[in-house]
Amino acid sequence: MKAGAGLAVVGALDGLVIEPHYRMVAEPVHIWLARLPEAFEGLRIAQITDIHFGPNIGHKIVEESLVIARAFNPDVVVLSGDFVAHPFGKDNGREGARFAEPCADLLVGLKNVPQLAILGNHDHWNDPEIVHHALADRGITVLRNSSWVMERDGQRLWFAGIDDAFELKADMHATLARVPAGEATVLLAHEPDYADYAVRFPVDLQLSGHSHGGQVRLPGMGPLILPALARKYHTGLNRVGSLHVYTSRGIGVINPPVRFNCPPEVTLITLHSARAI
Repeated sequence: MKAGAGLAVVGALDGLVIEPHYRMVAEPVHIWLARLPEAFEGLRIAQITDIHFGPNIGHKIVEESLVIARAFNPDVVVLSGDFVAHPFGKDNGREGARFAEPCADLLVGLKNVPQLAILGNHDHWNDPEIVHHALADRGITVLRNSSWVMERDGQRLWFAGIDDAFELKADMHATLARVPAGEATVLLAHEPDYADYAVRFPVDLQLSGHSHGGQVRLPGMGPLILPALARKYHTGLNRVGSLHVYTSRGIGVINPPVRFNCPPEVTLITLHSARAI
């Protein structure tokens, strides 16, 4: 009886305090892309997602994620949505969206590296324009059904970002409108299961968040609860036809603010050409 109570206390301490706040991990991932130009062999991408800055997640956790990302010396940083969370006891709205400003103030601490962002469903549920401008006003490129190109030695790699699929704002045709046929493309899509649609387009890699990995994962069972559009490709690296999909567990939480067997992560992605194998 006492042993069971002790285990319950330890589990509660881990889930409520230790794992959400003190067990952030650097998650190294190597991905081989058939169309990756030679000039981008070894390109380093740091992915930070699902910050949910607000009542549960503050300066300390964001700063810790930046330390991990900075140590990776990334060539580009992608921020794949859900920057804010609404205040305790209040509905989604402008008060939640205003958490984007202190969050963005911290994110610009990653100097001398391009930062690309997309919006997530929580950004839309609070106020997408406030979140968008908080990021853009600090020099972070916000992709909403648009694209951005990186050039090296006359070769190009495209980063395309959809607006939120959960809120039916995604438009792949507009997103890829500037991307020439045949050029390698990394898609930023907050919801990972969007890959079932994205695979119809000439996209090589999709980077997503949204699921938080489930927040609570029981051994032998996996995640207990997953949100819509994150039930198929909810964690880690998956393959959908020719499309690679990586889903990060993110660094934040939503209520209840618990993580168990599912530590927050900063994803450190290295791209390789499959032709070099």
